[in-house]
Amino acid sequence: MPGLVNALVIVAVVAVVIARQFRTRAIDTDRRWWLLPVVLAVVALREPGVLDSHHRTESAALLTVELLIGLATGAGWGWTTRIWTASDGVIWTRSTKASVAVWGVGVALRVGAFALGFALGIHQDSSALLLGLACTLLVRGGILAWRAQSVGTMSAPAPAYGGAMQPAWKERV
Repeated sequence: MPGLVNALVIVAVVAVVIARQFRTRAIDTDRRWWLLPVVLAVVALREPGVLDSHHRTESAALLTVELLIGLATGAGWGWTTRIWTASDGVIWTRSTKASVAVWGVGVALRVGAFALGFALGIHQDSSALLLGLACTLLVRGGILAWRAQSVGTMSAPAPAYGGAMQPAWKERV
């Protein structure tokens, strides 16, 4: 049953993430962008079947490949997402067609890794896929937060006259 629950969680998270990322939305750099990936990783690691007990080394290698695919997909997705600052200073984001291509390549690589494991007779639990998804979201969120902060500081409106001035000395009273 936990495998079914993990599969449902994966489908739900992917649906929500894709629906949110392919529409224009404001990004808040102070948000806890790392919270969802951490929760997904905890859900994945609570299960004992992350590694196949009969093929520990091969299973660990496939898990490493899954995490590397997650890192690459998250980085590609983060760098292909468009970020801009509106005239009012709000930072906006939207995934692009290149982001769709990154997702497609990531899914194809994950299917290939799963097929390789199946061909080698390695039992793969849905926890590995959940960990890969958590890795993807964590890397993407980190890159977007970093990019949004750099965009926000570069294009922030200049302060009004005297608004950011500090006195060069303190007056004696």
